[in-house]
Amino acid sequence: MLSIAAVASTSVTATSRPIVIAHRGASGYLPEHTLIAMAFAHGLGADYIEQDIVLSRDGVAMVLHDIHLDSTTNVSQIFPDRARSDGRYYAIDFNAAELKQLEVFERADASGSSVFERRFPKAPLGLRIPTLAEAIVLIKGLNKSRGTEAGLYIELKSPSFHRQAGWDIAKVVLDVLEAHELNTAGAPVFLQCFDAATLRYLNDDLQTSLPLIQLIADNSWGEDGDNDYELMRSDDGLRAVADYADGIGPWIPQLFDDKYPKLSERAHQHSLLVHPFTLRADQFEPFDSFNALQQRVFIEAGADGAFTDFPDVTKHFIDRQFPNVTPEPTAGTE
Repeated sequence: MLSIAAVASTSVTATSRPIVIAHRGASGYLPEHTLIAMAFAHGLGADYIEQDIVLSRDGVAMVLHDIHLDSTTNVSQIFPDRARSDGRYYAIDFNAAELKQLEVFERADASGSSVFERRFPKAPLGLRIPTLAEAIVLIKGLNKSRGTEAGLYIELKSPSFHRQAGWDIAKVVLDVLEAHELNTAGAPVFLQCFDAATLRYLNDDLQTSLPLIQLIADNSWGEDGDNDYELMRSDDGLRAVADYADGIGPWIPQLFDDKYPKLSERAHQHSLLVHPFTLRADQFEPFDSFNALQQRVFIEAGADGAFTDFPDVTKHFIDRQFPNVTPEPTAGTE
């Protein structure tokens, strides 16, 4: 296992070993963002474990991918009268104690069918939505008991949405990290967001020393905030990102887009790390195999790490392709 403090200050070189980022925990095997999925990801050797953060009505940082609760919990059974006029249940409408009453299941679509049909079946296991504080305690505890080191890779979800509800999600997250002595240079934490303004706020106003990653969506997705993701992939856009962030998190197809070619190479020219999303062993089309996809991402595109639903499979690939390779420190990088 790599030293996480070293990974956070890795130089951008072709010989650096990519990091394995467990996407929502070991979500290929267990319901996403549950403590058990995080623990399994730790056991499978992930370098970092991702936590998406939304806030409860009383401002508690909860580990949940969506601002809605419908897709992964039994909220409609526990609080049937709490949907908004659009029929959706929003986490921000519930306090933390109420959110803790919900049970978490494998992700389902609007019809109730599993989004990933070969993954963990829906079962009453009593899994709950964790808080960010609980995730930190779990990962720190496993680092101690297992004698290894995994870091946190935290995404701030929908900052504008939370701001409209009266909450500064960036400040809330930093306060939690501060309470656990993790808002310091060299701490094993990355912060990521799709919203450039929020990352600038973290860098310029809140002055965090933690490495920041600009997530790059497709403009058609309608992500939170006023962002032009096509512009971000241009040379001018990458140069602007480098003013406030330490890396980019592009959608994997963007690595191979002829309109903005050689995205990783150009990002590296601006000293930006490249951590694309998401590797899924059960969804690798149009590539012939998951191995072929990972070959393109890590070897041809030269990604410095990647989000993966199957951290053990990705770790095995990296172990084979980058034997005994460790990150090199970058002078002047915190």
